Amino acid sequence: MANIISAKDLNGLLHGKSKFALIDVREAGEYNSSHIADSSLIPRKELEFRMDVSAPVKGELLVICDDDGRRATLAAATLESMGFNNVSVLSHGINQWSTEGFPTEWGSNVISKDFGERMEVEHHVPEIEATELHERIERGDKLVILDTRTPEEYQRFCIPGGRSVPGGELALRVTDITKDLDKDTTIIVNCAGRTRSVIGTRVLQRMGWTNIFGLKNGTSGWLLAGYDLETGGDRLGLPEPSEDGLAAALEYADRLAEEDGVRYLDVDTVQSMLDERKEKTCYFVDVRTTEEYAAGHIPGFRWFPGGQVVQRSDDVLVVKNCPVVFCCDGKARATFIASWYRQFGFEEVYAVDGGSTAWAASGRQLESGSGDAIPSGLEAARGQVNMVSPQELDAAKPASVICVEISSDFAAGHVSGARWVPRGSLEMEIAGIAPDKSAAIAVTCNNGQNATLAGATLKEMGYQDVSVLEGGIAAWRQAGLGVEQGLSGVMRPPTDIVPSGPERNFADMMNYLRWETALGEKYAAD
Repeated sequence: MANIISAKDLNGLLHGKSKFALIDVREAGEYNSSHIADSSLIPRKELEFRMDVSAPVKGELLVICDDDGRRATLAAATLESMGFNNVSVLSHGINQWSTEGFPTEWGSNVISKDFGERMEVEHHVPEIEATELHERIERGDKLVILDTRTPEEYQRFCIPGGRSVPGGELALRVTDITKDLDKDTTIIVNCAGRTRSVIGTRVLQRMGWTNIFGLKNGTSGWLLAGYDLETGGDRLGLPEPSEDGLAAALEYADRLAEEDGVRYLDVDTVQSMLDERKEKTCYFVDVRTTEEYAAGHIPGFRWFPGGQVVQRSDDVLVVKNCPVVFCCDGKARATFIASWYRQFGFEEVYAVDGGSTAWAASGRQLESGSGDAIPSGLEAARGQVNMVSPQELDAAKPASVICVEISSDFAAGHVSGARWVPRGSLEMEIAGIAPDKSAAIAVTCNNGQNATLAGATLKEMGYQDVSVLEGGIAAWRQAGLGVEQGLSGVMRPPTDIVPSGPERNFADMMNYLRWETALGEKYAAD
């Protein structure tokens, strides 16, 4: 049974140096609207998928919060079933926190966004308006546009002609990307909004590049100016670092380490820390590309692309006041990321000296593969439910079919007649859809995993005839069975996603950009 923590006591923890995690288990849209500063968003439906990495030591204090305490209590029970033994629930949730006068904030990944705005103000990071960039493109000016988002984001939409260079790769690759360009070519850095554009441009500024600009407000600013985005961009290739490119990156890394206080660990020390990782919380993060990580990484290091590590520090360092160790194949990229974390204000930040190359040279084995783990409790859950094929589900015609994936996936395609039930609030909503616990109910999701866990929950609630679609909607489609699209049967606006890019309406884009810009106003006042 989880403990209860008051708002006053939680506030004391947040202002101290104790090791603990504050985890908000609501949906992304709810969190974006209002949350406690320095909390990490891990929606309840993702606990089994993320917590073993987010909180690797089972005995660390976990404080769980939501709006009123109900979902947090359910989440605490899940965590205790996973072996976490020091779990507390915020009394009456954020509602009580606010009632007692403690502050909240809105938005997501606020730490990095606030930092980006500070960088722009303090270092006068150069930027260019979308209208001016469009004019330069139309004139045929010498330009190279570098998109520092993830390759997946880039492929969804990008500035026409832009190429993908994820933020964590920028300093390592920029010399070789530009080596054949005329010296008077202008470099434009962009993201979807502001933060990664500012940070990427600041990287180049600090490296000594001069003819550079960040695209003000990124692809959002481009859309607001009335211009079209390109979809399906295929300029994804990254050049292998040449001797000159690597030398420039290492010179920059050495300077960052000295100026920002990045400390290095040899592989023997890293081995000792890894040996203690079940007793002492420490985060081990490999910041290379996914292909490099899969080819061979130090066992115990998780993959998190470098640019996103900077953008999403609250998703990386879930347990507060703990060390973090970054790794690449040498030391350049790990140093780049470590320097940002030092600038954020994190104290125990390290890079592996020599990275995975030094690890292998010491005679230690590298591990291959993506590192994806089986969600906690999945195998046990499979034993509690009846797994059915698409053909069997199609023939069975159960009384109720539910989908427990995010609302956008439900809208993209679901079994005809299915109802959407967020897995995070399944226990609170299912009675309104399937009141008869003796009637057959089928659970679906994208690939079968979330549905299996949800099906086990229904069995524990007393539902007698629970089946789960094996392989999820992906298998259903592959079997040639039709799907229904749209938010059919959804009676209220979903709160589980935060629209981004072209999915936002213009008013939402403007509000978001105003919020980001306002974060920097306090630094301008100084």
